[in-house]
Amino acid sequence: MSHRERPPRASRSRSPAAHSDRDRRRPEFGRPRDNGYQQRDAERRRNDLRDDGRPSVGRPRDTPYTADDRQKERNRDRQRYEDGNGDGSRSPERAKSPPKPNFGNSGLLAAESNTVKVSSDKASKAGTPDVTGVVLKYHEPPEARKPTKSWRLYVFKGKEQVELIQIHKQSAYLVGRDRIVSDIPIDHPSASKQHAVIQYRQIIDRNEFGDTKTTIKPFIIDLESTNGTFVNGQEIPVSRYYELKQSDVIKFGESSREYVLLHEESA
Repeated sequence: MSHRERPPRASRSRSPAAHSDRDRRRPEFGRPRDNGYQQRDAERRRNDLRDDGRPSVGRPRDTPYTADDRQKERNRDRQRYEDGNGDGSRSPERAKSPPKPNFGNSGLLAAESNTVKVSSDKASKAGTPDVTGVVLKYHEPPEARKPTKSWRLYVFKGKEQVELIQIHKQSAYLVGRDRIVSDIPIDHPSASKQHAVIQYRQIIDRNEFGDTKTTIKPFIIDLESTNGTFVNGQEIPVSRYYELKQSDVIKFGESSREYVLLHEESA
């Protein structure tokens, strides 16, 4: 029969009986019409019941699963992954190591190790013959180094240069009113006994291409002085290293003397 002799499309049978016969002929695969959900939920309800027939502690199975429940589960999973490997176990890298013992000196031992012994002759020259030792307020950092440039301090009082101080022979210079321990003594009454320290530190600089370069730069740190330390007219923060540049002008307390930092390569 050609396609012209086929019966019209409207004449084909679409009765419900025909569909029901077709479905009835399909084989069953042993699974109920509810796809096993009713049986699964019944088993879960039985498991949730305690021995006395009452429901166990927790959210009932018929309670709807809300957005808050989903957020709680996400937070719990996130916390589990942050604390460990994701399976509840803690990785060796993230496990907290026990605190290491501190064998450093503390209390009286620290004060004793940081005390400068003073001879009777030096104490007499400083005008304090009864002093046998002075406790330093400052410790040099591990990156302390001697400078590679010949840095100098040009001291001015007004427009007149009154002194030239070489500060390149050691890694740190203590500035203060106590002549027993100070490398750069200051006689002005507004200065503290241990006022500030000029410290040379080894710094590793990295450029935009990742190349590193090691340089030794001068810094100054204020030792919690009473009247402060000033660089170019601005007071620097206490107990923090402040990098010094060439031609910086340093002042201590209310003294009128200005200390200009230069090195031998300065024009």
